[in-house]
Amino acid sequence: MSRKGENIYKRKDGRWEGRYIKRRNSAKTFYGYVYGKTYREAKMLLIQAKANVQANGIVPPGKEAKMSCSLPGGEHKMIRALPEKEQEISHFLPGENQDITLFQAAGEWLECKRSSFKESTLVKYQNMLQCYILPALGECRISSINRKQVKNFTQSLLNSGGRKGNGLSAKTVSDTLSLLRGILKFALENDIQVNYIACNLPSKQNPRPLRVFGIGEQQTLCKYLSENMTYSNLGILLSLFTGLRVGELCALKWGDISFSDRTLHVQRTMQRLQTEEKGGAKTKILISTPKSKCSERKIPLMDGILKRLSAMRKPPETFFLTGSQTDFMEPRTMQNRFKAVLRACGLADANFHALRHTFATRCVEAGGDAKSLSEILGHANVKITLNRYVHPTMEQKRENMRKLEQLPGITELFAVK
Repeated sequence: MSRKGENIYKRKDGRWEGRYIKRRNSAKTFYGYVYGKTYREAKMLLIQAKANVQANGIVPPGKEAKMSCSLPGGEHKMIRALPEKEQEISHFLPGENQDITLFQAAGEWLECKRSSFKESTLVKYQNMLQCYILPALGECRISSINRKQVKNFTQSLLNSGGRKGNGLSAKTVSDTLSLLRGILKFALENDIQVNYIACNLPSKQNPRPLRVFGIGEQQTLCKYLSENMTYSNLGILLSLFTGLRVGELCALKWGDISFSDRTLHVQRTMQRLQTEEKGGAKTKILISTPKSKCSERKIPLMDGILKRLSAMRKPPETFFLTGSQTDFMEPRTMQNRFKAVLRACGLADANFHALRHTFATRCVEAGGDAKSLSEILGHANVKITLNRYVHPTMEQKRENMRKLEQLPGITELFAVK
């Protein structure tokens, strides 16, 4: 996020980047960039760069420039700017064109933010734009977007969004509105007329039931896995007792398991992403760091799981599900294997994530504390764990009512005289 109106952003590598206009023609704007180790340096460099453009014209691209800037407190410092890059943008001219479309603003926003996103995040935003936002609002002028329009857009996503037209989840709609809000704020910061920033709109929807295996189902599943032990079945068993996501399991290597510390280190995830390459493959497998810093974690392992792992142990550098250094099992294949196991067990259909729901529910039923469970699952806070993964059973509810009944004086209230 930039400091308002300054076009100064903090990059993923920790540096601060300032953007300024080097030149324009009738259809395009050419931008220059300066970089500083701190926000203060970047701001001073940006001021100097703008002054140089006004006084001397354009700094030749690809060359370094020494810029002198007076820092707060009277300090005078010579800063060597990193080589500038020139980028051609044809979507809109900040500060000049006040009547652009959301399509144009989204294109500019995407180009400006591209370098600060993980590849998976970039693909997610592109899909949300192409599937939801631009088809509905792309041709709308930024200045004409209002609350009623966004509210109707929200309801449309909730009621009939998605491929099958049966509505998107509240989480997906909330993420879509957040993206729309980011684009509108970006336009506002670039002096484009914006009359409404999409915010605080309700996106609630009746929650879809989450699949959790009952105790009997879990016993049936564990019995089948134990009697038909393969590496993919071992992965299912491991996820059932650690709460691993399918992408985390597929990227897991044997070296991530510490038999001496009795822990499992989650430090990678695997996913299949769409590619932007023309004429080549439409998708590719990406192995990267987990979705957030909280998702990188160490999970303590149960004795029974450790025994199973020890019996099938492979070299540290090999993938857990294949025992190979180069060959891996991708998430979709693992999902299909899991569904085949459910059919073989005679259990109702479920996706792989049901193992994670079940693990969290069993932990709560066993009396585990929510904070520990939250860290094992890799959540940012306890609220996510309680709201999304912990589902008390009817027996738990009855037990709570029995505890209430046993409080002093309660029994006497219902005594029959």
